[in-house]
This record gives sequence, C-alpha cells and structure tokens, in this order.
Amino acid sequence: MLDATQTDAVALGAAVVAVLALVVAVGAQLRLGRVRRGLRVLRGSSGEGDVLEVATRHAAEVSLLRDQVERQQAELDAIRSDVAASLRHVAVVRFDAFGDMGGRLSFSAALLDDAGDGLVLTSIHGRGETRTYAKGLAGGGSEHALSPEEQQAVRAASAGEGQR
Repeated sequence: MLDATQTDAVALGAAVVAVLALVVAVGAQLRLGRVRRGLRVLRGSSGEGDVLEVATRHAAEVSLLRDQVERQQAELDAIRSDVAASLRHVAVVRFDAFGDMGGRLSFSAALLDDAGDGLVLTSIHGRGETRTYAKGLAGGGSEHALSPEEQQAVRAASAGEGQR
C-alpha cells in the first residue's frame, strides 16, 4: 500500500503525463488539419484535376511548345538565309559624265546582298543619247573594271549609306 505522499506523487505524475498527452494530441490534430488542406489542394478541389493530371497536361503542353519553337527557329533560319541573299543594300551615286553638261543626270546604282554579290547599273546621260551599263558583282568586286563612280556606289551600298 502507498502512503499519502506517494499517492500524491503518482497522481501528480499521472496529471503531468495526461497534460503532455493532451498537448501532443492537440499538436497532432493541428498538423492533421494542415495535411488535409494540402491533400485537398493535391486532389484538385479547384476543378483542374489532381496534381498528377495537371503535371501531365503541362508536360504535354511544354513538349508541344518546344516543337513549335523548333519549327519557328527553322523558319527563322530560312528567312534569314533568304534575306541575306536578297539585294537589299542599295546606293545611288549621281554625277556629271561630261563637263559641258550639268544637272548630275548620270548615275551609278549598286544593288548588293549581304555577301557583296549583286550588280551595279550605270547610266551615262549625254546630249544626244543615254547609255546604260550593267556589271555583275561577286564579293563586292567585278570581273569588269569599275569606274570611280561605280566603286563609290558599291562602297556606299556596302556601308548602307544609300543615295549620294
């Protein structure tokens, strides 16, 4: 048999254990509530489906977008190639071909692509006639001799300076 002091100690110990058990139970209940809320989100209470369905759908969308980006990149590369080969660098140099005529009615026009390939057109205006010449260009040069005005037009077109 226990005396009164021992009984009080056992009762006090039991009370402390009971309070600790109650604290642990309340903490567990709070954690369980948080887990249930998280599970509700994972199950897709918003109507989108559960996380696995949403992730699978997003992975498929990302794969589709990746394919579209690759196709767009291929198209962009083809367009860049076309643009580089187009005659888009143009310059015109006007000049007086003959000392007795003014007005700068003669001209040389250079039309080049990005590689310096293209042509130079020269029109020489005289009193009785106008003559026009075309010379092919490769890499900014020609197999035919270029006049100073034609060279100036080629340099201006290469530099993107346009009309002079």
